Amino acid sequence: MLASTVMACAIDQMNENLYALLASRFPGSGQAPCMILPDGRVWTYADVDRASSRIAHLLVALGLLPGDRVAAQVGKTPEALVLYLATLRAGMVFLPLNPAYQRHEIEYFLKDAEPGLFVCCPQNRTLADALARQAGVRHVLELGGDGRGSLIDAATPFTDEFASVPRSGNDLAAILYTSGTTGRSKGAMLSHRNLAANARVLHAYWQFQPGDVLLHMLPIFHVHGLFIACHCALLNGSAMLFEPKIDAQRALLLLPQATVFMGVPTYYVRLLNEPGFTRETCRNMRLFISGSAPLLKETFDEFKQRTGHTILERYGMTEGGMFTSNPYDGERRGGTVGFPLPGMQVRIVDDAGETVPAETVGHILVKGENVFRGYWRMPEKTQEEFTVDGYFKTGDMGKRDADGYISVIGRSKDLVISGGLNVYPKEVEELIDALPGVAESAVIGLPHPDFGEAVAAVLVRRQDAAGAALTEAGIIAALKNELANFKIPKRVFIVADLPRNTMGKVQKNLLREFCSL
Repeated sequence: MLASTVMACAIDQMNENLYALLASRFPGSGQAPCMILPDGRVWTYADVDRASSRIAHLLVALGLLPGDRVAAQVGKTPEALVLYLATLRAGMVFLPLNPAYQRHEIEYFLKDAEPGLFVCCPQNRTLADALARQAGVRHVLELGGDGRGSLIDAATPFTDEFASVPRSGNDLAAILYTSGTTGRSKGAMLSHRNLAANARVLHAYWQFQPGDVLLHMLPIFHVHGLFIACHCALLNGSAMLFEPKIDAQRALLLLPQATVFMGVPTYYVRLLNEPGFTRETCRNMRLFISGSAPLLKETFDEFKQRTGHTILERYGMTEGGMFTSNPYDGERRGGTVGFPLPGMQVRIVDDAGETVPAETVGHILVKGENVFRGYWRMPEKTQEEFTVDGYFKTGDMGKRDADGYISVIGRSKDLVISGGLNVYPKEVEELIDALPGVAESAVIGLPHPDFGEAVAAVLVRRQDAAGAALTEAGIIAALKNELANFKIPKRVFIVADLPRNTMGKVQKNLLREFCSL
């Protein structure tokens, strides 16, 4: 049955349904492993094809039509990934939701996206039913962390074969809501072509090859884990060591069985904190990839010294997957995100929209087939975020060096304007992070009666003598010989941890709420 599905996908050249592309690359033998679970169970590619067929039939039987949304707030299981693939097959639009979202967040997403089906965890069923009624969602089904639930029960009677619904490249495949740190969360609309274009480029650029095994410890409600990691593996017909979450000690056991690992910077810090993490642990590894948040140069250097591997850092966002990458072959520079990926155009411009010279900080603009179609039901916001010639304004600040390597300096909204002068937080953070006893830092702007904003730093100590000796006055004194006075923090706060979202990004908006001059 798998072979017939692959043949049908290959024959139907007009169908740009992303599942048709993925399935056309599944291994010829349906018995090849797709997901290997912690308990040793294996989902083969044939299992994935059959299970996604049954769920696709169920979606149609529920009365959902192509273009209808399917929202899922569930844990990381093989069945959750299969639900995504089934949604693609049925021509519907997948809406993954972070399991950590609470009542008011779920209420907003359901009302805004108006899904035809909401799949929830069994323990949240009562709340899900109430919110679904308020939002006019017709169906609610359950999928538990054990892979069981009413979704699976309802899909079981259906046949194992399903002809993927024809989709054009511009048809929506997914909506992912941005974090919403300022204003309402925005639903980024990603088409089948957007996702397919990025998957093809990354698969080729990172040189996926026969026999690759991906150690998958990322969540799958986010671009990084669901699209970047899974799409590369599925396009390659690779096995994924499918783990529920990051576990550094568990990773030590699994890395010798893997060739590729994708993670956020926090994952690499945790690995380096394990005494047993050695070159021997990584003996079979081909590639370590980092993204979703900036990787400290210190972590980059320590990882290389410890393992002999150079982490490949790349840059992207919800609104288009990956935009740039350090090279697979060639120098990978710590503190940079490399070059524009094939097919991507990247501009760095000043406030007037003019391209800036090398080593000059400006606004990062991107253009390419993978860049999203716009924000769900926000045409004005969509128009505002694109230039007249079609470049997306990422909201990030960055620069190119003389060799063309791009560095991301920070979000434009994180820019501190003190007395009319621009302060780029990363410049200050790098100097603070290099001080003895500092584990990591975040620089923010706080309201100031004279300057409008004043620079403030929030840092975490190292657990050593140097960390214990850190003081606010000492840090400010150490920076005075390194920075212009307007860049020197007016206050330094020493905290136990920096607040982060689920992808490891520091939530500077929270720091601004709880710190004051």
